[in-house]
Amino acid sequence: MSTCASASRDLDEPLAGTAATARTWLLLEQPGPWGAKALTSSHLDPEVGRALEAAAEGTGVRVALIRRPGRHADSHPSARRRVYVAHTTPGNTWLRGHVTDRPKELLGLDFTALGAGDHGGFGAPHTGSPLALVCTNGKRDRCCALLGRPLAAELATSGEQGVWEVTHLGGHRFSPTLLVLPYGYAYGRSDQTAVKEILEGVRRGRVVTEGCRGSSAWERPGQAAELAVRAATGEVAAGALSVVHTSGTGPHTDGRASRWDVTVAHTDGRRWRVAVTQGASQPPRAESCGAAPVAPARMDVVAVRPITYGAAQEIPATVASE
Repeated sequence: MSTCASASRDLDEPLAGTAATARTWLLLEQPGPWGAKALTSSHLDPEVGRALEAAAEGTGVRVALIRRPGRHADSHPSARRRVYVAHTTPGNTWLRGHVTDRPKELLGLDFTALGAGDHGGFGAPHTGSPLALVCTNGKRDRCCALLGRPLAAELATSGEQGVWEVTHLGGHRFSPTLLVLPYGYAYGRSDQTAVKEILEGVRRGRVVTEGCRGSSAWERPGQAAELAVRAATGEVAAGALSVVHTSGTGPHTDGRASRWDVTVAHTDGRRWRVAVTQGASQPPRAESCGAAPVAPARMDVVAVRPITYGAAQEIPATVASE
């Protein structure tokens, strides 16, 4: 039986520029079953879940639930839960942990400050393994459960310490999907071997670009642009590149292609201007199992131009996201 993930894989749909956007992630441990909208359909108090969603709205913070891999019986285990907060913008990347038995206390956080990269002293620096968050919420899409849960279990069984299941990372058709913190790069169509390589890269401060959907710190044109610069230059250092400016025409309703000019800067002073267009993946396919076929938006890099003393020299678009 065809699934949204198998169709996307068979059609070789590009991954770059498809990551969820969030400068800061707030992750709350919540064991037990999750519904499609997990913050309000789990054993978490739904009033707290709704309040967390409202507090995060428009701040650059994304709230998600996490749980350890394994069986998730409909029970009420210990009330003590892990909380992680991570900021993913290069130059101010951090990951902090906390333990709470009162999730409601998270409503006292300054979400605007968190989104801007100010943790306000919450929790303590996380010094353990990087976090590997695998989307497993089958109530949102069966591919997340069928493909995500076995991957999370394999990683945990293999000895990886920072593995968690997470409620939603977007892009069901790219399952199994993965977010790695603290750097905030998302991946699709992952397997155990690839994830181990990705996590080893994180430990060394490096980014693995194979299978990468982009950094959640940037909007989707910026995600594609940054990955294109990495492809063009071979840069792998996690904090080396930043998206410093984006200008564009935005989505059109009259059929014209959207186009953005994205400026990507290196910590050593180099800059690139990247031309990104939004196209449509053909033929139509379901973005989620059971949904009607559509032509999903895709980010295509058409040029990468190094900026030198006010001039720009074009690099051929062999680095396009195709």
